[in-house]
Amino acid sequence: MYPAGPAWPKLRVLRAMWALLAVLLAPGRLWAKEDIQECIWHVVLIKFEAVGEEGRSDRFFDLEPLETLDSVFSLLVDAPTDQNEKYLGFPYYLKINYSCGGESSEAQVRKGHLTGLKPLVLVTFQSPVNFHRWKIEQLQIQMEGAPFRSKERCNAEEVCAMSWYTPMPIKNGSVVMYVDVSSNGLGPFIQNKRFHVNINGFLQKQQDNTLQFTVGNEIFNLIPRYFINVPSRPLWHTVGQTPVLILGGIPDEKSVLLTDTSFTDFFLVELNIDSCWVGSFYCPQASFTATIYDAIATESTLFIRQNQLVYYFTGTYVTLHESNQGSGSWVRVLANECIKKLCPVYAHSNGSEYVMALTTGKREGYVHFGTITDGRVSFELLPRQRSVCEGLQVMNCSIIWAVFIAGDYNLLLLVQMEDPTTRKYFQVVSYDLGFESSEPQEVLPCSPPVVVGNYLAILYTIPEFIPDARGLEFLMLLGTESHTTFLMVPKGMFYNQYSNLLYIWGNFLLQSYNYENFIYLADFPKEQSIKYLVNSFRGDMAIVTETEEIWYLLEGSYRMYKLFPSRGWEVHINLQVMHQSSVYTPNETMVTLFYEDTKLYQLVYLMKNQQGQLVKRHVPVEQLLMYQQLSNHYFFERQGSHLTLSFTNFCPFSVMRLRDLPNPQVYSRQERYQARPPRVVEPSGFHSENSLAVYQGLVYYLLCLHSEYHKPYADPVHDSTWRWSNKKQDQDYYFYLASNSQSPGNVYIDMASYEKIYDLKADYELPERIFLDKGTSYVFSVFLSVGGQSLEFTPERVLTSEELKSTVDLGVVLADPGCIEAVVRQKFLINRNSVLFRVTLSDKRSCFDQGLSGHHLLETSMLLKVAGAVGHCFQNTHQGPRMQGNLMVPVLIGCPPGKRLAFDITYTLQYNRLQNKHYFDCVRVDPEMPCFLFRDVFYPFFLIQDLVTGDSGSFQGSYVLKVVGGGPTLDTIREYSEEEIYRFNSPLDKTHSLIWTTKNTTTTKDSAFNIMSHQSLGIEWLCLENSPCYDTIPHTIFAPEFFFKVLVSNRGVDKSTYCDYQLIFLLHIHGLPLSAKRAFFILMVSSSVFIGLVTLYIIFCLLLPVMVKAWNSLRWKINNIIMSESYYTYTSPSRNCSGTSETRSTVSSRVGSSDSSKVAEANQRAPEQTWKKKPLVT
Repeated sequence: MYPAGPAWPKLRVLRAMWALLAVLLAPGRLWAKEDIQECIWHVVLIKFEAVGEEGRSDRFFDLEPLETLDSVFSLLVDAPTDQNEKYLGFPYYLKINYSCGGESSEAQVRKGHLTGLKPLVLVTFQSPVNFHRWKIEQLQIQMEGAPFRSKERCNAEEVCAMSWYTPMPIKNGSVVMYVDVSSNGLGPFIQNKRFHVNINGFLQKQQDNTLQFTVGNEIFNLIPRYFINVPSRPLWHTVGQTPVLILGGIPDEKSVLLTDTSFTDFFLVELNIDSCWVGSFYCPQASFTATIYDAIATESTLFIRQNQLVYYFTGTYVTLHESNQGSGSWVRVLANECIKKLCPVYAHSNGSEYVMALTTGKREGYVHFGTITDGRVSFELLPRQRSVCEGLQVMNCSIIWAVFIAGDYNLLLLVQMEDPTTRKYFQVVSYDLGFESSEPQEVLPCSPPVVVGNYLAILYTIPEFIPDARGLEFLMLLGTESHTTFLMVPKGMFYNQYSNLLYIWGNFLLQSYNYENFIYLADFPKEQSIKYLVNSFRGDMAIVTETEEIWYLLEGSYRMYKLFPSRGWEVHINLQVMHQSSVYTPNETMVTLFYEDTKLYQLVYLMKNQQGQLVKRHVPVEQLLMYQQLSNHYFFERQGSHLTLSFTNFCPFSVMRLRDLPNPQVYSRQERYQARPPRVVEPSGFHSENSLAVYQGLVYYLLCLHSEYHKPYADPVHDSTWRWSNKKQDQDYYFYLASNSQSPGNVYIDMASYEKIYDLKADYELPERIFLDKGTSYVFSVFLSVGGQSLEFTPERVLTSEELKSTVDLGVVLADPGCIEAVVRQKFLINRNSVLFRVTLSDKRSCFDQGLSGHHLLETSMLLKVAGAVGHCFQNTHQGPRMQGNLMVPVLIGCPPGKRLAFDITYTLQYNRLQNKHYFDCVRVDPEMPCFLFRDVFYPFFLIQDLVTGDSGSFQGSYVLKVVGGGPTLDTIREYSEEEIYRFNSPLDKTHSLIWTTKNTTTTKDSAFNIMSHQSLGIEWLCLENSPCYDTIPHTIFAPEFFFKVLVSNRGVDKSTYCDYQLIFLLHIHGLPLSAKRAFFILMVSSSVFIGLVTLYIIFCLLLPVMVKAWNSLRWKINNIIMSESYYTYTSPSRNCSGTSETRSTVSSRVGSSDSSKVAEANQRAPEQTWKKKPLVT
């Protein structure tokens, strides 16, 4: 039996009363809590079409946006929406309500709605692992719940059941989302709560629209034998990046526990694996079992080990990978290898995740190093040339554990070796993944590290026996200490990349900051053996032993605390019995122990009334430590005739506060948007399906504006929503329509409700992480007050400076003191018995070169520690006691996320117009890409835009400008090769290929390129004869144009920042000159054509009168001939006609006789007149 809590003792009234008395009589600041009704938030995910349905909850796997919102937005004619825009929506809603003890949820929700309660929902998108594909950003969006009536039948006039709804947004590159729900301050008091809403890529929809797991078949019956008398096991995953967690260890079953909500709910799944392994001579197998021994979850891939076989399964995540196809089935990897253990790598680096497989049998002494990038898995056998045993020149060795240190790019191996005398000993060996020499070096008998080869080094040899600490909490191992008779049996290692602490654990616990000098923590009993460690990576660590004991250690200290079993746990159990808690039973088994959001949780199997249940419950570490302190340090004081129970308070201060905290966004790099629901005209305030659909479309559109804002040309307004916000000029009109209930669709969209927030204020606590650029500092103050509950001095006494100095002291522990520094200045406030410490954390400009925004950051940490406060100081909050005096904050050094370089087109146009006294744009004006004239000097300017804080300023650093591509049209732009880039941009070019030049004389170290700055003398365009823009053929009557693809980078030339700014943009140049030959040819052709046209014109003018006269004469002659022919035709009768025709001709001749005679007379007069005029012409 492996219980998570102690077996229930027989109730002894005195002991229970003592526990209750100890809690009630504790100092007020340790225990006093306001009498507040406990209310909790409930959040479920539902499909778009299921809004208003009760009792429904959906899984998060469908990622296709909805295209059915056009019919809704088409009704919003007089609204700040674009009718030409295609609005899309997300496929899910978040359904929110709450419940309080003693009342039904429906009544509570109605009461909260009537009193003005509105839930505020903050969705945080976790950045992806592969920063090469996706942009690294810390993005949040804050929404407000929209009330909606349930569709269930209701007899009430207004409402029976209701809930609040918000869209559940999805972002490309993010599969892990945190949903924080809080109150707007009205209605009942409800504690803030965080939910994990992750995308499950291991589900698929069947033909009947039911969901099925792709990794196996779901088992709905949790049989008790799966958990009772089964040891707990560790939960291994990439911290902060894993949407789906997996836990094995179910005896004799190829089944795992799978969850996408961090075990808020879970599934038991039988895996679809073959389970066919046969032992061999090189890989002996004593027994076969179906148990999944090791299970590791990464961002999109699951790994398991069954016997000596390793499998992996990649989920379907269209937001992460180019293709939407996962593995389809479990893939058996390392098929010909004998794997004895999988080792996790908790942190990702370089855009990838890692996992390690330790071999046995014929491959003993090797490690298979697995790399997971975009769901693609590859393994490499390490060491590459020879095994660790051969490199250490020992006959028999075995690798027990492996740790990957990404910052140093090496492996730390825990190796067990046997010498010829069969004595076993253990060593910590370092393997360099970046370099490996083929020539081994001689083993040196000097002090560590002992270099065995260029790729292997012995860092530390673990003592054979456990040291004798002789009552000390810790002992520095120097080799001169005495030892006990207990053998040291190491079983594993753990490394924290933030604090640089390396732990070696077994039946002991060693810690080291440099992998060579170790400290022995003597509080851990040598009779116990550690099974696994769990770390919060924020300074807390829990330890589970083989007997299921739970120990606690605060990093930076050496005192270890036993949480279970302990006196504090007994007090906690007794109090839970009094409260009739449903998550504590006499018969329970711990399944696993893990950290979530810096809090420690247990997954426990409870047996109650012959019914089994898996429950996730919080381990109240602070309360257990407080109970333990109270039970160990109390005494009785006589006051008059009776004794009073008192407690010893070892906390050196009474109040600790953080002051003068700067605005957090500058250092946390957290981008936040705000999107409130549209207002409805209905008096009750309830939304309809159409108004919720509008809310979906607006949130989707807001995030689209965010993703599309990263353009090379800087917008006139440094805000991703400025193009949409242009509609604010009509907001008074929209408000008028809404106030008169004339809004289209009964929906009023307030533009002020959709914006980016740049001025978040600090909430009296340090940020979750601190990003430091080159030479930047983070400054804050720590206020410590002595008195009040302190028992050393009475509150009335005023302490001197020396007494304050000896009472409270503040220390700062830096994980990398060579990279960052901390300066602490103290100020004594005598009249308040307080000390104010001013802490300045600064970057030392020495540990980072240059990198892209958010890439390859150096991970370190700062530990703020008040002397004597560990385990003794607690602060009472509405969420329970919180430990004080020990604050650990991760610090990331490098180029912070959210900074970018942009082409300042607005100021560039102004300055160029001022310097060149004119500005000529292209004939066809493009407002998104203005043109620049070739013969003008070009003065470029750039901006450094901070997308987090909204700051935008001129780039004052140095940079290198290169033309890396181009073409006469947008369709013909091509990329230039490295050789061409050199010829087209380098001042050293001798091939007459330069595109541009400058009068600046500053160049790079190799003089290959010019170094520019905001004070440069400008760029003169050349386009020499061997350049691609030389002799550009015009396609119209206007001057030739050319599009240059320009690269601007400050790498290697700017020492003011860690940021490697790289900007590529298109530059449109018009008015390019023609080559001399082509210009002369065009001149000759043009001249010839012009002269020819002039000659033809002159000839035409000279011959025109003669041609007119000849034409008139010819025309008269033709007319005379025609008339004469007509006359003779009409005057000659036809004698051969029949009688009928003759009669008809006679009639017709009579009708036209007069006309014919007139024509004949005219013809006779015309020759006479002509004849009479002839003498005048001659």
